[in-house]
Order: sequence, then structure tokens, then C-alpha cells
Amino acid sequence: MTRPAPRSPARQAAALMLLLLTSGCSRLIMFNTVVPRDEGVVRVVHDAAYAPGRRGMIDVYAPRGASGGPARPIIVFLYGGSWRSGTKDGYGFVGRAFAARGFVVAIPDYRLVPEVRYPAFVEDGAAAVRWVRAHAGEWGGDPSRIVLVGHSAGAYNAAMLAYDPRWLGPDRSAIRGFAGLAGPYDFDPFDGPIAAAAFQGAAEARDTQPVTHVAPGAPPALLATGDKDTTVRPANSESLAARLTQVGTPASLRRYPRVGHVGILTAIAKPWRDRAPVVDDVAAFAASVTAPR
Repeated sequence: MTRPAPRSPARQAAALMLLLLTSGCSRLIMFNTVVPRDEGVVRVVHDAAYAPGRRGMIDVYAPRGASGGPARPIIVFLYGGSWRSGTKDGYGFVGRAFAARGFVVAIPDYRLVPEVRYPAFVEDGAAAVRWVRAHAGEWGGDPSRIVLVGHSAGAYNAAMLAYDPRWLGPDRSAIRGFAGLAGPYDFDPFDGPIAAAAFQGAAEARDTQPVTHVAPGAPPALLATGDKDTTVRPANSESLAARLTQVGTPASLRRYPRVGHVGILTAIAKPWRDRAPVVDDVAAFAASVTAPR
């Protein structure tokens, strides 16, 4: 009887991560022990407080030696989880992936449903961006060149910060671009339990939608989605791209074949990068919009 060939370490890591995801472990805390890490990256900040409370913590990743060289552009990454789950401790792979491409990467936690509802999670994102701007020089980051990146509910939060001027005020001038991965941007009425729980009590449903706030001069966008995503339909990205184009803002729409809602996120990790060029696309976009003017 012929025995199957042993799996490579990368395939073993991929199988375990998929098991964690499909078993409901969306926090991905096990990631750092099972997935190969990008080299040349340092976590320069761990559990710094950008706001009061246990959910007001932030981590920062940077290329090794970044503080001794020219100021680098910053990525602020906001994770998903239906506004009701998630922790920055599970997303070190995102920080390392983009720090290895030359960016300083900040990953904050934020308050979740049912403790809070809209707009608290957007307000937390704004507070995190302000904290990053205030401290960027400590780790070699440029506070005037920030790209907001998010997945799923985190992409919603990031889009609201990029396009609705209420949240960041004058700090919005530092936002050079927005990259959304499988984000919901145009999804009212709130007839599903997830959105209903997160946006209960909002006075005007349309006012909560990123597409509503797009105006001339809005930051350019990369809107990526998977054609197998049945959690957040690609129509959300298409709607936001159309609105941005309408007001004259560059918007690149990427639709990855055979990729689902989770797959677009796990493609950032080393074992899955051949499934979709998410890291390449986001890094190239962030580099282009933060290039010296």
C-alpha cells in the first residue's frame, strides 16, 4: 500500500489555518505559530493605548531599521468580523506582509457589537489614525502619507474614514488612498441580523453608507473582491467604484477569480499568495498614492 507523500510545512500551515477559520475561530490568534513569517520586520509597538479601555489598543509593524532612514508611508489596517468579533493579535501576518514591502503598518483594535453600535467603531478608527499621526516619527513613519486598508467590516470602517469628513476632520488630509478588501459600502436597508445589530438606532440609513459621502477630491481607491464571495457581494465594490469614478476620483476595481470572502484575506499570508495577488496589488497601490508629489 502506497502512503501519501508528507505535506510541506506551508501546506500543513494552510490546512490548519483553514480548519481554524471553518471551525469559527475568526480571531486567527494561532496564525503566528503556523504560518511562515515575512523576514526583516519588527513589531515596534505592542498594546499601546490609543483610546481608553481594553479595545483601545494598537500594534505597529515596521521594516527593521526603519526609524533610522527616510520617513516611510503608513498603512492603517482595520480587520473585519461583522463588527462583533476580531482582535489585532490575529492579524500579525498582515502587518508583516506589508511592512516587508517597505511600509509602517498599524493595526488597532476597536469596540464591537453588542457593547457599541454605529458610529462607535468608526470613531475608534478615527482615534487610531490620530494616534498614528501623532507617534509616526517614533518608528520612521510619515504622518502625512497614510493609506487606509480594511477587510470586510474593517473595509467599511476605513471607507467611512476616507470619504466622510465628519470623522477625521483636518486629519483626513493625510489620507492618500483607501484599499478595501471585500467591503460593504452600499448595503441598506438593514434587513440582515448582522447589519441590523451594528446599525440599530441610526437616524438615517443612507447616511451610514460610504457611497453617500463620496465627493470631488475624495482619496483614490483600490476595491478588491472575490467572485466567489457570498458574504459581501461584489456589487458593493462595483457601486463604490462607480460613484468614485462619477466624481472624478481614480478607482481601480479588482475581482479575483475563484476567491471567496475569507480567501481574499488569507491570500495576504505566505502559503496562499499564489491564489490572488492581494499583497502585490495593495502594496503597488499604496506605493503609487504615497509617492512624493
